[in-house]
Amino acid sequence: MSRPDERLILVLDEGTSSTRAVLYTAEGEQCGTCAQPLDQHYPGPGLVEHDAAEIWTKTLACAREMVTKAGGPERIAAIGITNQRETVVAWDKQSGEPLARAIVWQDRRTADSCEALRQAGHEPIVQRETGLLLDPYFSATKMAWLLEHAPAVRGAGDRLAFGTVDSWLTWKLSGKHISDVTNASRTLLLPLEGKDWSDDLLSLFGVPRQALPRIVGNAGPLAVTHADLFGAPIPISGMIGDQQSATVGQGCFAFGQTKLTLGTGAFVLTNVGTLAPTSPGKLLGTILCEVAGTRHYALEGAIFVAGSLIQWLRDNLGLLRSADETEALARSVDDNGGVTLLPALAGLGAPYWKPHATASISGLSFSSTRAHVARAALEAVSHQLVDLAAAFAGAGAEWHKLRIDGGMAVNDWLAQDLADMTRVEVTRPADIETTARGAALLAAVGAGIHPDLNTAAAAMIGEGVRFTPRDLGSERASRLAAWRTALDAF
Repeated sequence: MSRPDERLILVLDEGTSSTRAVLYTAEGEQCGTCAQPLDQHYPGPGLVEHDAAEIWTKTLACAREMVTKAGGPERIAAIGITNQRETVVAWDKQSGEPLARAIVWQDRRTADSCEALRQAGHEPIVQRETGLLLDPYFSATKMAWLLEHAPAVRGAGDRLAFGTVDSWLTWKLSGKHISDVTNASRTLLLPLEGKDWSDDLLSLFGVPRQALPRIVGNAGPLAVTHADLFGAPIPISGMIGDQQSATVGQGCFAFGQTKLTLGTGAFVLTNVGTLAPTSPGKLLGTILCEVAGTRHYALEGAIFVAGSLIQWLRDNLGLLRSADETEALARSVDDNGGVTLLPALAGLGAPYWKPHATASISGLSFSSTRAHVARAALEAVSHQLVDLAAAFAGAGAEWHKLRIDGGMAVNDWLAQDLADMTRVEVTRPADIETTARGAALLAAVGAGIHPDLNTAAAAMIGEGVRFTPRDLGSERASRLAAWRTALDAF
């Protein structure tokens, strides 16, 4: 527990399915947490939306509970913010209220416009500039869609503000319209080596510069909260997108160090140093973090559906009573019984980039049980990781160890299967919530509690558990053959 005179770090961790507030000491001890679920809206096939007002009110409620738990605002040395990336919020700068529902990163409504831009020959230029591909995953086409289809957004004129969730929360907390470089690097509007939005990219996507936030680094005196929110102003000194935050929270500060976050989706980031990646292939080049003016980069592989597949099996199909049940079910059968699951509920991300792909379950027979389907769902994560490992090796960033975190990482069966299928050692930290921890490290550095990230990591990151690869024999090859057959349908 924290000492009565110790000042704490408050992290606001706004994810896809929930928003949380977490308290940390300067030594990395978690001493309080509050979470509230978020409603996800699915108005049609491929459409995923959030209510930005709900995001704000629930985040504020969680933050206030933790400020009270800490003993008041004077006990909070700094706030760190981490958030679901690519999700777009449009709001009115005068009223501070949303102009439309937020379009979530999983949303696929702009697949056709991305294809039109690709057919017009724009993707090579976009990838060279931003490290990203033309896919509805990213923010710019979402902004363009809102401008075209949402009358309130189109009619807002100079009052229009666009931002990812970091911008939205910081605006509501402080009145500042800013975005950190990691979130900005996911919009298709910021060159990898740039300091500001690209005029050429803004023109390509039809996004007005005046609606966008100012771009800042990940640690430092970024903003200060309105005094009336918590009883006194609190400095915001760390901001970062969730996947980059988890990479920081895993201590991946050296070239080649790799983390895998198993949450709603599954995201692999490998640190590639201070030079922007030039040949990512079917992977993404992205900004990992920028502290004290030094920018580090990463290669990223994004799997759109991981934990959300388990949620779908539970909530939509009724095959599970709880997500935790999957480990026992996977262990209850000797193999998948010939069942293969292609988890393309929101298309397929890296390294396939098939936005129109749909999910399938193949190989079913009278002997198939829900245990086989649950096991096949977990195996689908490993199968995608095998293909991602090959893509990373092809881009000069071969994995030698995989550091896992996120909600699904507690599943020992899955952790071991990942090691077996990728043939690399998998490690899991004692605290799997590394997304919040990464934001805590950055806030601590930004507030001067620790002088740099390495010092912060030494103080705030603990040891973990290792899973060593085993030889699966012919089972590995047969599983991958069935997986590739399912993929070939698209």
